[in-house]
Amino acid sequence: MANHKSALKRIRQTEKRTERNRFYRTRIKNIVKAVRSAVEAGNKDAAKAALVIANANLHKYVSKGVLKKETAARKVSRLHLAVNKMAA
Repeated sequence: MANHKSALKRIRQTEKRTERNRFYRTRIKNIVKAVRSAVEAGNKDAAKAALVIANANLHKYVSKGVLKKETAARKVSRLHLAVNKMAA
């Protein structure tokens, strides 16, 4: 166990950050899964609606520092490709 005040503080910060990151990672997975399941079901309207939500949330997480900009762009791009391929 840590003996210094600063080390104890770092432990508290790490626990808080870990919990927050776990929450966001789960949200990201669920958001992406909603789009993917709508695409697999062949429901174009639901897929487009879920894609709008995914786009907004993924970019919001970039501004919060949860995701890197390129990671969010890559995820959104792949979701767009899946939805557009479905429409064709």
